[in-house]
Amino acid sequence: MVKRPMTDNAAKRRRARIMLWSAAAIVVGALLAPLTGYVYVAIDQAMAQSSAAEQQTNPRANYWRAVREGNEGYTAASGPYTTNVLIQNGGQNWRQLRNGPVAGILPWLLALVVLALGLFTVWRGQIRLDHRPSGRTVARWGLNERVLHWYTAILFIILAISGLSLLFGRAVLIPLLGLNGFGAYASVAIALHNYLGPFFMVGVLIEIVAWVKHALPEKTDWQWIKQGGGFFGRGAHPHAGHINAGEKLLTFWVGLVVLGIAVCATGLIMDFPGFGQSRETMQVSNLIHGVASVIWVALMLGHMYLGSVAMEGTLDAMTKGRVSVEWAKQHHDLWYDEQRRKGIADEGGKAERPAPRTAS
Repeated sequence: MVKRPMTDNAAKRRRARIMLWSAAAIVVGALLAPLTGYVYVAIDQAMAQSSAAEQQTNPRANYWRAVREGNEGYTAASGPYTTNVLIQNGGQNWRQLRNGPVAGILPWLLALVVLALGLFTVWRGQIRLDHRPSGRTVARWGLNERVLHWYTAILFIILAISGLSLLFGRAVLIPLLGLNGFGAYASVAIALHNYLGPFFMVGVLIEIVAWVKHALPEKTDWQWIKQGGGFFGRGAHPHAGHINAGEKLLTFWVGLVVLGIAVCATGLIMDFPGFGQSRETMQVSNLIHGVASVIWVALMLGHMYLGSVAMEGTLDAMTKGRVSVEWAKQHHDLWYDEQRRKGIADEGGKAERPAPRTAS
C-alpha cells in the first residue's frame, strides 16, 4: 500500500492540535502545581504526628513491650523453668506487685502495730498483779517445751530481720548503706534466710503437734473474748485454762497453723527450685510468702509484747518454767485449779493442794 503524502492543510491542522494540547497541559499543570504544597504540608504534619507519638510511647518501651509478648525464640538456658523466652511477662507483673503494693503498704501495717502497742502502754501501763507474789510457784512449761519455744523463736527473729530487710531494702537500706553496702549485707541475709528456713519449719511443725491439745476450743473462750481478755477494764479477770482464747485464736491457729504453714510451704517451694515447680508457681509463692510473713511478724510483735513487758510475771513462764501462784490465779485460774487438784508442788517442795472438803 502506497502512503499518500500529507497535504499542507493537514500538516497545519496537526500542528494546531499539538499546540492546543500542549497549551492545555501547561494550563492544567500551572493550576495543579500549587496544590502540591498542600500535599507536602499534609505529609509533613503526618510525619510530625507519628514522631510525636513515638516519643510519647518511648521507643524503648515499645521494644520491651514486644519482648514481653513471650514469643518463643532460642536461648542457651536450660532447667526446670520456661526456656527459649527472653523476657517472661509474668516476671514483670510479679516485680511490679512486689515492689509496689507489697513493699509499699505492708510496712504501714507494722508501723500501726507498733503505734498501737505504744499507745496501749501509755494508756494502760504494765498490767500488774493484784496480789504481790508470796514466793509459791507452780510449774508452767517443761524443759522440752521451753527449748522448743526458744529454738523456734530465735530462728523466727533471725528470719524476720533478714526477710524484712530484703523485702524493704530498696526503699530503706540502700539510701543508708549505699548499693555496695546493701549488696554485701544482702548476700549474707539471703544465705541465712535460705539455710535457716527449713530448720525453722521443723520447729513450727513440732510446735503445732505438741500444743494443739492446749488450743482446742472451750466454753469459756467466748466469754474471754467478750471481756477483751481483761486488758481494757479494771474489773475481774475472765476465766482461762492453760492458754486463753487470744493465744488459741491468734498465736496458735492464725499464727502457727495458717500463717506458719503458708510461710513454710512457700519458703520451701522457693528454697528448692529443683523440685520442678514452674516459674509462675515461684512468683506466686514469693508474693504469698511476703504478705503472710509480714502479717505473722505483726501478730508476733503483739505476742512478744504481752509475754514480756506488758504483763508482770508472764516472762517467767518461758524463762524459768514456773510462775507465781498469784499470776496463775489471776490469768489462768481454771488451769491453776486443775494443777491444784493434781497436787503440783511449789518451788519450796510443799505441795499446793486444795483445802479439804467438809461433809455436807
